[in-house]
Amino acid sequence: MTVREGYRPIEAGVQTDFQQAMSYADYLELDTLLAAQHPRSDPPHHDELLFIVQHQTTELWLKLILHELRGARAYLDGDHVHHALKCLARVKHIQRTLTEQWSVLATLTPSEYAEFRGALSSASGFQSAQYRAVEFILGNKNEDMLKVFISDPAALAMLSELLDQPSVYDAFLNFLSRRGLDIPSEVLERDVRRPWVMQPALIPVFQSIYDAVDRAYDLYEACESLVDLEDNFQFWRFRHLRTVQRTIGFKTGTGGSSGVRFLQKALDLTFFPELYAVRTQIGT
Repeated sequence: MTVREGYRPIEAGVQTDFQQAMSYADYLELDTLLAAQHPRSDPPHHDELLFIVQHQTTELWLKLILHELRGARAYLDGDHVHHALKCLARVKHIQRTLTEQWSVLATLTPSEYAEFRGALSSASGFQSAQYRAVEFILGNKNEDMLKVFISDPAALAMLSELLDQPSVYDAFLNFLSRRGLDIPSEVLERDVRRPWVMQPALIPVFQSIYDAVDRAYDLYEACESLVDLEDNFQFWRFRHLRTVQRTIGFKTGTGGSSGVRFLQKALDLTFFPELYAVRTQIGT
Protein backbone atom coordinates (compact mmCIF):
# COMPACT_ATOMS: atom_id res chain seq x y z
CA MET A 1 0.00 0.00 0.00
CA THR A 2 1.31 3.41 -0.93
CA VAL A 3 1.66 5.79 2.04
CA ARG A 4 0.52 9.30 1.20
CA GLU A 5 2.92 12.09 2.12
CA GLY A 6 2.03 13.66 5.46
CA TYR A 7 -0.38 10.85 6.28
CA ARG A 8 0.10 8.55 9.27
CA PRO A 9 -1.95 5.36 8.96
CA ILE A 10 -3.51 3.79 12.04
CA GLU A 11 -1.36 0.93 13.31
CA ALA A 12 -2.76 -2.53 12.70
CA GLY A 13 -3.12 -3.29 16.42
CA VAL A 14 -5.08 -0.14 17.31
CA GLN A 15 -8.66 -0.92 18.36
CA THR A 16 -11.30 0.94 16.38
CA ASP A 17 -14.50 -0.98 17.15
CA PHE A 18 -16.09 0.03 20.49
CA GLN A 19 -19.57 -1.40 20.08
CA GLN A 20 -18.77 -4.01 22.76
CA ALA A 21 -15.60 -2.52 24.28
CA MET A 22 -14.98 0.42 26.60
CA SER A 23 -13.76 3.54 24.88
CA TYR A 24 -11.90 6.59 26.19
CA ALA A 25 -15.16 8.56 26.19
CA ASP A 26 -16.94 5.75 28.05
CA TYR A 27 -14.30 5.55 30.78
CA LEU A 28 -14.31 9.31 31.38
CA GLU A 29 -18.07 9.68 30.85
CA LEU A 30 -17.36 12.48 28.44
CA ASP A 31 -20.97 12.65 27.25
CA THR A 32 -21.92 13.74 30.77
CA LEU A 33 -18.84 15.87 31.43
CA LEU A 34 -18.90 17.84 28.19
CA ALA A 35 -22.65 18.35 28.36
CA ALA A 36 -22.41 20.03 31.79
CA GLN A 37 -21.66 23.54 30.49
CA HIS A 38 -24.87 25.57 30.26
CA PRO A 39 -24.41 29.29 29.68
CA ARG A 40 -27.22 31.25 31.33
CA SER A 41 -26.90 34.51 29.44
CA ASP A 42 -29.54 35.18 26.79
CA PRO A 43 -28.39 35.26 24.11
CA PRO A 44 -25.37 33.20 25.24
CA HIS A 45 -22.30 35.42 25.58
CA HIS A 46 -19.13 34.09 23.96
CA ASP A 47 -17.01 34.43 27.13
CA GLU A 48 -19.40 32.75 29.55
CA LEU A 49 -18.12 29.31 28.54
CA LEU A 50 -14.65 30.33 29.71
CA PHE A 51 -16.08 31.32 33.11
CA ILE A 52 -17.97 28.04 33.48
CA VAL A 53 -15.11 25.77 32.37
CA GLN A 54 -12.64 27.59 34.63
CA HIS A 55 -14.76 26.98 37.71
CA GLN A 56 -15.79 23.44 36.81
CA THR A 57 -12.14 22.55 36.28
CA THR A 58 -11.30 24.06 39.66
CA GLU A 59 -13.95 21.89 41.31
CA LEU A 60 -12.46 18.77 39.71
CA TRP A 61 -9.01 19.65 41.05
CA LEU A 62 -10.49 20.41 44.48
CA LYS A 63 -12.06 16.95 44.44
CA LEU A 64 -8.63 15.42 43.91
CA ILE A 65 -7.03 17.65 46.56
CA LEU A 66 -9.61 16.46 49.08
CA HIS A 67 -8.96 12.85 48.09
CA GLU A 68 -5.21 13.29 48.61
CA LEU A 69 -5.55 15.18 51.90
CA ARG A 70 -7.83 12.47 53.27
CA GLY A 71 -5.22 9.96 52.16
CA ALA A 72 -2.41 11.93 53.82
CA ARG A 73 -4.36 12.10 57.07
CA ALA A 74 -5.03 8.35 57.02
CA TYR A 75 -1.38 7.57 56.30
CA LEU A 76 -0.26 9.77 59.20
CA ASP A 77 -2.76 7.99 61.44
CA GLY A 78 -1.07 4.75 60.41
CA ASP A 79 2.47 6.15 60.91
CA HIS A 80 3.21 5.90 57.18
CA VAL A 81 4.80 9.34 56.85
CA HIS A 82 6.42 8.72 53.46
CA HIS A 83 3.09 7.72 51.94
CA ALA A 84 1.57 10.88 53.41
CA LEU A 85 4.37 12.94 51.88
CA LYS A 86 3.57 11.48 48.46
CA CYS A 87 -0.04 12.64 48.84
CA LEU A 88 1.10 16.11 49.89
CA ALA A 89 3.51 16.28 46.96
CA ARG A 90 0.63 15.61 44.59
CA VAL A 91 -1.48 18.28 46.28
CA LYS A 92 1.32 20.81 45.80
CA HIS A 93 1.45 20.11 42.06
CA ILE A 94 -2.33 20.53 41.83
CA GLN A 95 -2.10 23.81 43.73
CA ARG A 96 0.42 25.17 41.27
CA THR A 97 -1.88 24.21 38.40
CA LEU A 98 -4.82 25.95 40.09
CA THR A 99 -2.79 29.10 40.68
CA GLU A 100 -1.61 29.28 37.08
CA GLN A 101 -5.17 28.67 35.93
CA TRP A 102 -6.14 32.16 37.11
CA SER A 103 -4.14 33.53 34.17
CA VAL A 104 -6.73 32.01 31.82
CA LEU A 105 -9.65 33.69 33.58
CA ALA A 106 -7.67 36.94 33.69
CA THR A 107 -8.10 37.17 29.91
CA LEU A 108 -11.74 38.05 30.66
CA THR A 109 -11.96 41.84 30.56
CA PRO A 110 -14.29 43.88 32.81
CA SER A 111 -16.56 44.81 29.91
CA GLU A 112 -16.80 41.19 28.73
CA TYR A 113 -17.67 39.90 32.21
CA ALA A 114 -20.20 42.67 32.75
CA GLU A 115 -22.18 41.42 29.74
CA PHE A 116 -23.06 38.11 31.43
CA ARG A 117 -22.35 38.65 35.14
CA GLY A 118 -26.05 39.16 35.84
CA ALA A 119 -26.70 35.59 34.69
CA LEU A 120 -24.87 34.32 37.80
CA SER A 121 -27.61 35.81 39.99
CA SER A 122 -26.62 34.88 43.58
CA ALA A 123 -24.14 32.13 42.57
CA SER A 124 -20.63 32.67 43.95
CA GLY A 125 -17.41 30.77 44.54
CA PHE A 126 -17.99 31.50 48.23
CA GLN A 127 -20.55 28.70 48.03
CA SER A 128 -18.02 26.07 46.91
CA ALA A 129 -18.47 23.18 49.34
CA GLN A 130 -15.25 21.55 48.20
CA TYR A 131 -13.19 24.68 48.76
CA ARG A 132 -14.66 24.94 52.24
CA ALA A 133 -13.93 21.24 52.79
CA VAL A 134 -10.26 21.78 51.91
CA GLU A 135 -10.07 24.58 54.46
CA PHE A 136 -11.78 22.39 57.07
CA ILE A 137 -9.46 19.42 56.59
CA LEU A 138 -6.47 21.75 56.85
CA GLY A 139 -7.76 23.18 60.15
CA ASN A 140 -9.48 26.43 59.20
CA LYS A 141 -12.86 25.39 60.56
CA ASN A 142 -15.85 27.69 60.87
CA GLU A 143 -19.11 26.12 61.93
CA ASP A 144 -21.02 29.21 60.79
CA MET A 145 -20.17 28.27 57.19
CA LEU A 146 -22.49 25.26 57.41
CA LYS A 147 -25.54 27.50 57.12
CA VAL A 148 -24.52 28.30 53.52
CA PHE A 149 -25.16 24.64 52.63
CA ILE A 150 -28.45 23.98 54.42
CA SER A 151 -30.19 23.60 51.05
CA ASP A 152 -27.56 21.06 49.87
CA PRO A 153 -27.82 17.94 52.11
CA ALA A 154 -24.82 16.16 50.56
CA ALA A 155 -22.52 19.15 50.96
CA LEU A 156 -23.80 19.79 54.47
CA ALA A 157 -23.13 16.17 55.44
CA MET A 158 -19.60 16.27 54.02
CA LEU A 159 -18.70 19.49 55.81
CA SER A 160 -20.32 18.40 59.07
CA GLU A 161 -18.26 15.22 58.98
CA LEU A 162 -15.03 17.13 58.35
CA LEU A 163 -15.91 19.59 61.11
CA ASP A 164 -16.07 16.68 63.56
CA GLN A 165 -12.86 15.05 62.34
CA PRO A 166 -9.22 15.91 63.12
CA SER A 167 -7.42 17.99 60.52
CA VAL A 168 -4.29 16.90 58.65
CA TYR A 169 -2.32 19.03 61.13
CA ASP A 170 -3.98 17.27 64.08
CA ALA A 171 -3.01 13.92 62.54
CA PHE A 172 0.57 15.15 62.05
CA LEU A 173 0.88 16.30 65.66
CA ASN A 174 -0.47 12.98 66.93
CA PHE A 175 2.05 11.22 64.70
CA LEU A 176 4.86 13.33 66.19
CA SER A 177 3.67 12.39 69.67
CA ARG A 178 3.87 8.69 68.80
CA ARG A 179 7.39 9.31 67.50
CA GLY A 180 8.34 10.50 70.96
CA LEU A 181 8.12 14.28 70.64
CA ASP A 182 6.65 16.23 73.55
CA ILE A 183 3.33 17.40 72.12
CA PRO A 184 1.29 19.01 74.95
CA SER A 185 -1.76 17.00 76.04
CA GLU A 186 -4.01 20.04 75.63
CA VAL A 187 -3.07 20.07 71.93
CA LEU A 188 -3.65 16.35 71.45
CA GLU A 189 -6.98 16.47 73.30
CA ARG A 190 -8.28 19.74 71.86
CA ASP A 191 -11.77 20.18 70.44
CA VAL A 192 -11.18 19.47 66.76
CA ARG A 193 -14.34 21.37 65.83
CA ARG A 194 -12.61 24.60 66.77
CA PRO A 195 -10.43 26.51 64.30
CA TRP A 196 -6.72 26.12 64.88
CA VAL A 197 -5.02 28.91 66.81
CA MET A 198 -1.35 29.47 67.54
CA GLN A 199 0.07 27.08 70.13
CA PRO A 200 3.37 28.59 71.38
CA ALA A 201 4.24 25.34 73.20
CA LEU A 202 4.72 23.67 69.80
CA ILE A 203 7.48 26.02 68.70
CA PRO A 204 10.23 24.28 70.76
CA VAL A 205 9.01 20.95 69.37
CA PHE A 206 9.45 22.11 65.80
CA GLN A 207 12.75 23.76 66.65
CA SER A 208 14.04 20.40 67.86
CA ILE A 209 13.13 18.93 64.45
CA TYR A 210 14.87 21.70 62.53
CA ASP A 211 17.92 21.50 64.80
CA ALA A 212 18.31 17.76 64.14
CA VAL A 213 17.58 17.40 60.44
CA ASP A 214 20.05 14.55 59.94
CA ARG A 215 18.55 12.48 62.76
CA ALA A 216 14.92 12.75 61.64
CA TYR A 217 14.86 13.92 58.07
CA ASP A 218 11.38 12.54 57.45
CA LEU A 219 9.94 14.81 60.16
CA TYR A 220 11.80 17.80 58.74
CA GLU A 221 10.55 16.97 55.24
CA ALA A 222 6.99 16.71 56.52
CA CYS A 223 7.23 20.12 58.19
CA GLU A 224 8.54 21.71 55.02
CA SER A 225 5.87 20.02 52.92
CA LEU A 226 3.16 21.56 55.11
CA VAL A 227 4.81 24.96 54.74
CA ASP A 228 4.91 24.47 50.95
CA LEU A 229 1.23 23.57 51.01
CA GLU A 230 0.30 26.71 52.94
CA ASP A 231 2.49 28.94 50.77
CA ASN A 232 0.79 27.54 47.67
CA PHE A 233 -2.63 28.11 49.21
CA GLN A 234 -1.74 31.74 49.88
CA PHE A 235 -0.44 32.21 46.33
CA TRP A 236 -3.76 30.83 45.06
CA ARG A 237 -5.73 33.20 47.31
CA PHE A 238 -3.65 36.15 46.14
CA ARG A 239 -4.06 35.33 42.44
CA HIS A 240 -7.78 34.94 43.06
CA LEU A 241 -7.93 38.36 44.67
CA ARG A 242 -5.97 40.03 41.87
CA THR A 243 -8.04 38.36 39.15
CA VAL A 244 -11.26 39.49 40.81
CA GLN A 245 -9.91 43.02 41.29
CA ARG A 246 -8.87 43.40 37.65
CA THR A 247 -12.24 42.04 36.49
CA ILE A 248 -14.80 43.75 38.77
CA GLY A 249 -12.75 46.24 40.79
CA PHE A 250 -14.31 46.76 44.21
CA LYS A 251 -17.86 45.73 43.34
CA THR A 252 -19.86 43.60 45.77
CA GLY A 253 -19.58 39.86 45.08
CA THR A 254 -22.47 38.05 43.40
CA GLY A 255 -23.03 36.07 46.60
CA GLY A 256 -23.30 39.22 48.70
CA SER A 257 -19.75 39.43 50.03
CA SER A 258 -17.68 42.60 49.94
CA GLY A 259 -15.71 41.14 47.03
CA VAL A 260 -12.02 42.08 46.99
CA ARG A 261 -12.13 43.31 50.59
CA PHE A 262 -13.48 39.93 51.70
CA LEU A 263 -10.73 38.12 49.80
CA GLN A 264 -8.09 40.36 51.36
CA LYS A 265 -9.16 39.21 54.83
CA ALA A 266 -8.61 35.59 53.80
CA LEU A 267 -4.90 36.34 53.29
CA ASP A 268 -4.59 36.71 57.07
CA LEU A 269 -5.72 33.12 57.65
CA THR A 270 -3.03 30.54 58.38
CA PHE A 271 -3.12 26.77 58.80
CA PHE A 272 0.21 26.05 60.45
CA PRO A 273 1.32 29.20 62.31
CA GLU A 274 3.91 27.44 64.47
CA LEU A 275 5.81 26.24 61.40
CA TYR A 276 6.31 29.87 60.45
CA ALA A 277 6.94 31.16 63.97
CA VAL A 278 9.71 28.61 64.54
CA ARG A 279 11.78 30.21 61.81
CA THR A 280 12.50 33.13 64.11
CA GLN A 281 14.09 30.72 66.59
CA ILE A 282 16.14 28.61 64.18
CA GLY A 283 19.85 29.42 64.42
CA THR A 284 19.52 31.58 67.54
